Amino acid sequence: MSEGVSVVLPCLNEVDSVASVVREAKRAMDEAGVAGEVIVVDNGSTDGSAEAAIAAGARVINERRRGYGSAYMRGFAEAEGEVIVMADADGSYDFSALPGFLDRIRDGDDLVMGSRFKGRIEPGAMPWTHRHIGSPILSGLLNLLYRTGIEDAHCGMRAFRRDVLPELRLRMPGMEFASEMVVNAARARLRIGEVPVNYRMRGGKSKLRTVPDGWRHLRFLMLYSPTHLFLVPGLALLLIGLVLLVALLPGPVIVLGRLFDIHVMVLGALLTLIGFQVLAIGLYAKTLAVTLRLQPMDRTLRALRAVFSLERGLAAGALLFVLGFIVDFWIATEWAASGFGPLNAVRPALFALVAMLLGLQTMFSSLFLFAIELQVREPA
Repeated sequence: MSEGVSVVLPCLNEVDSVASVVREAKRAMDEAGVAGEVIVVDNGSTDGSAEAAIAAGARVINERRRGYGSAYMRGFAEAEGEVIVMADADGSYDFSALPGFLDRIRDGDDLVMGSRFKGRIEPGAMPWTHRHIGSPILSGLLNLLYRTGIEDAHCGMRAFRRDVLPELRLRMPGMEFASEMVVNAARARLRIGEVPVNYRMRGGKSKLRTVPDGWRHLRFLMLYSPTHLFLVPGLALLLIGLVLLVALLPGPVIVLGRLFDIHVMVLGALLTLIGFQVLAIGLYAKTLAVTLRLQPMDRTLRALRAVFSLERGLAAGALLFVLGFIVDFWIATEWAASGFGPLNAVRPALFALVAMLLGLQTMFSSLFLFAIELQVREPA
């Protein structure tokens, strides 16, 4: 392999293991017949880790911004190799897997993930909760939302070609950086491979905080997908609400022996308005992300733009508002014609209320969507 390899190791107080990891990485590159370097990104160690890494032959870079992602991003920026290999400085990953990573890169993979579950996990190396609950749930959610097809989405040993870095759009400073890399690779339609790696007992004290770091991953996976967080539930609530609202407009309905009356219609009105609002928030988030080039445009937004424009949004909103106004005007004229006596028009009044509110929301949402593009659009 003619290209150089850069092994990047983030490090925070790993004096017990960092030197042996550096030597192991250099030995693995020599045995694989590739030229390369080992970069240790020191993230504020106070135990002599940086000095130990230098003595073992690593190039040490200091990164003052704390965080797993911050350390890696600095290391990637300093790396000189055409292939970048990620691992940890705690000795948990077996570098005998390095040839497998390089083979997959040679075969055309853009990003190669290690799989601890396909390799050997030493007893005690991974807590039971991480192995059987945390990792499977987070990996399963990531695959469900982003269709990556990766078995072990949070394995820390990975390799990728340096020229795909711009497409990975890496920004997260913390542990969620690991999820961000896989998600953005899948969104960019990069070719992702997977190879077995052995997972060993780490040296020193673990920096992983199970609940906070697990939450950071879960939060990232949900917030990074406005379609699943906002659009899908918003559309579901909107459709359910509209069905209840329209079905009960003529009067009570009996289904399976149960009476559905005005109270259910009020619930339908509430679900309709909430659903539309959640749907609109999702569209704001997707439009902002695409306009800022944080994410590529997906099929949902592309289809919306094909049929939607500011003028059509304003026209649709105005039509809904006028429809609701006409119904309210009809109720008022009927009441006046009856001599302003008792008024029993709750159903049409509720329908008119929802139509007018949806109309106003549609018009102002349309204005806001296009204001986002106008305000953040890059100059030519």
